Amino acid sequence: MEERICYRPIGIVHSPYKEPYGVPFQPCFGRGVEGTVEVFPGFADGLADLDGFSHITLICHFHRAVGYRLRVTTPHREGLRGLFATRAPHRPNPIGVSTVRLLGVEGRILRIADLDIIDGTPLLDIKPYVPLFITPEEVETGWLKGE
Repeated sequence: MEERICYRPIGIVHSPYKEPYGVPFQPCFGRGVEGTVEVFPGFADGLADLDGFSHITLICHFHRAVGYRLRVTTPHREGLRGLFATRAPHRPNPIGVSTVRLLGVEGRILRIADLDIIDGTPLLDIKPYVPLFITPEEVETGWLKGE
């Protein structure tokens, strides 16, 4: 099934990372780094009640990612891994998922921390992070076991 799917951004992420090089490869490596999410006016009403959450998950379009390989190298690991067994940013559909700390909601602006997103990244969606809904009881981490 070869079908084209179109999304429209609901906002934009602003961060201190202006270029892809130097961006942490996961949010946990961006601890303390602050930025903002600017939600476009037509979606501002959807931010109601978000301020009670400590963390949110941002779903973004990796607009600077070009091309992909189905076998990739990963930081601090030797050898190639299957793309879908990694969190590499260069993918057939360059969609990023990052869970960040929510510092505050000021109108259409979300103040966030612990981010790994390049400045100007289009935002596709926001979801509250609720561990009870997300974390299964037992998790196997495959080739990352022991990390």
